[in-house]
Amino acid sequence: MQVHQAEIVISAVRPEQYPATQIPEIALAGRSNVGKSSFINTLINRKNLARTSSKPGKTQTLNFYLIEQAFHFVDVPGYGYAKVSKSEKAKWGQMIETYLTEREQLQAVISVVDARHEPSKDDIQMYQFLKYYDIPTIVVATKIDKIPRGKWNKHESMIKKALDFQSEDDFILFSAETKHGKEAAWAAIEPFIME
Repeated sequence: MQVHQAEIVISAVRPEQYPATQIPEIALAGRSNVGKSSFINTLINRKNLARTSSKPGKTQTLNFYLIEQAFHFVDVPGYGYAKVSKSEKAKWGQMIETYLTEREQLQAVISVVDARHEPSKDDIQMYQFLKYYDIPTIVVATKIDKIPRGKWNKHESMIKKALDFQSEDDFILFSAETKHGKEAAWAAIEPFIME
């Protein structure tokens, strides 16, 4: 997909703040600092529409990006960041869970993991949660440019095994640096956003 129009429309914390549109939504979930913002920016050919931050845990709201007037990317707060109080974490968890389980416009979730490391406990929990609620999932393993190409298969197998990856889901090795996986990502997303 060629994206010419993209804008952030709202940062929401409660359902009544979500956009009142019926267009499809694709959410992105992942650890703080895993590269969700860079993934969005790469897909929509923008440097910094989705703000990347040197401070992990900066996204504390559900950020709705309107793409081509056709669908929303919804950036979900990153999980697993230590400097947030337990009560704050519980609030985020509740906010994310409400959105993921109750939002009818949600078509699929992109679960973003770091290709370099075994998935964290939070990554595994998130994937199990999505499977439990039967939410279509696309797993994107970022920062693949930091791994020698000869080891890509090994890292992919490690991640799939840890997640207990289900074959009906898409798995994409991705690099915001080299744009590797950009076409594959759009190919996985498009069926969910086409009427």
